Amino acid sequence: MVRTWLFKSEPYEFSIDDLKASPRGTSGWEGVRNYQARNLMRDEIGKGDVVIFYHSSVRPPAAVGLAEVVREGYPDRTDGSSPEDPVRWIQVDVRYRTHFEEPVTIDAMREMKGLEELALLRRGNRLSIQPVTPKEAKTIIRAGGLDPARFL
Repeated sequence: MVRTWLFKSEPYEFSIDDLKASPRGTSGWEGVRNYQARNLMRDEIGKGDVVIFYHSSVRPPAAVGLAEVVREGYPDRTDGSSPEDPVRWIQVDVRYRTHFEEPVTIDAMREMKGLEELALLRRGNRLSIQPVTPKEAKTIIRAGGLDPARFL
């Protein structure tokens, strides 16, 4: 079953444009150092899953496009560990799909019917990878100016 996830990234670190410019539009989603997000990448995120790419730490923060998971969780060694060390961190590979015609800002999401339970909008939720329900994904993709049926 294909699922949808919201992946947050600070665009000055890695933007949707950086993903698009990567070889074959594909890059490892590395450097995640949160155990909950690690567990999602290790145990739940699968090949073919849809990613809503979200730019955080900018004004205004917004969902800016879509990617897809093309490789399931595997060891992320960007923490400097050696191959002999136990695997602590996980990454997945994602491939660029498209930019939204219009970014979907967090303020706009707060006003949208159907996003009342979106994890991103919950007070205190800072997780960099979050599940998105099918209904929420359709609402965000439609708000970005795209036809959800093409991507879900």
